[in-house]
Amino acid sequence: MTCVCSGFCRPGGRITNLELAEAINLSPAQTLRRHRRLEELGVIKGYESRLDAQLLGFGVVAFIQVTMERGHVRDLAKFKGVVGKLAEIQECFAVTGDIDYMLKVIARDLKGLSEFLLDTLMRIPGVSGVKSSVCLDELKCVSAVPLES
Repeated sequence: MTCVCSGFCRPGGRITNLELAEAINLSPAQTLRRHRRLEELGVIKGYESRLDAQLLGFGVVAFIQVTMERGHVRDLAKFKGVVGKLAEIQECFAVTGDIDYMLKVIARDLKGLSEFLLDTLMRIPGVSGVKSSVCLDELKCVSAVPLES
């Protein structure tokens, strides 16, 4: 799959309006209008730079399965609030099956991950259990939506 910008991507995820206009054969003014409209509609959620966690001292990535106590509905707002504030949690999904949530967590090392699990995550009201899987290697990590399939 190729990127929507026809391979003109730059670090930071942006190309100039002129480069995009040339790539899609529109005038710069039309391209800018369409781009702003996509932002207004929320199709483009934002722009970000991806930092290298390893180079910044975060050597552990883990996927954590969280199980909530039975009848945990009363604790959902607390759980969501706490999860939203914890910087170690990069992603959180409510999922189907035997678990309730799947988290992607980063830590400086295994000791830091252990402390996060025991001292933070397991103390959130309503959490009854966690299972962790430590990532051995990252094979693919993209945020692009497969517009052409």
